[in-house]
Amino acid sequence: MYTLYTHPISQHGRRVVALLECASLPYETRIVNLMQAEHLSPKFLAINPNHQVPTLIDGDIRIHESGAILRYLCTKHGLEDWYPQTLAVRAQVEQWLDWTQCRFGPAVTAIVFNSLFAGDQADEVALARGHKSMEEIGGLLEAALEGRDWLAGGTKPTIADLAAGANIAHLGLAESAPQSPNILAWHARLCELDGFAKALPPQMAAA
Repeated sequence: MYTLYTHPISQHGRRVVALLECASLPYETRIVNLMQAEHLSPKFLAINPNHQVPTLIDGDIRIHESGAILRYLCTKHGLEDWYPQTLAVRAQVEQWLDWTQCRFGPAVTAIVFNSLFAGDQADEVALARGHKSMEEIGGLLEAALEGRDWLAGGTKPTIADLAAGANIAHLGLAESAPQSPNILAWHARLCELDGFAKALPPQMAAA
């Protein structure tokens, strides 16, 4: 059984939970209380020196980054629907995973952190920059989904959809999720997956 160190509010942790649930892989959750800075404690730093969640433990194997965890699980369990082997499709999945991490993720973090969690320490410049970035990012995502159900273009979702979809759900906490038609329809399709729905932020899951 896998052990996943995470927190319900972490979009990076939720994308891993979504895959574990969708693929019916056995796991147990260890909650790292980010609100009480448990991720900075010596105990957790011994598990993940990057002081971030998620971390997946599989016996002697320890993996920190959510994208690496998704790839590892797919490779170990032969989850070819989620991580297709066809080179052209795999390239699309890899592209969207990296885009989500490098372009989409920073804007999401800037918006949600400074809107909801930073309090008096909120960086209004970073918040404005995040919203400005989302104007372009939302347009790119909307255009990419034109005429297709899933990001990699196939008939089934992949881990790229789980990763990007977790970011959309996270933006929803700050009421900043894109409202364009293709993105709305795509995210609705994701929410119809039991595993993805189980990984939604607590506020959304309770709605």
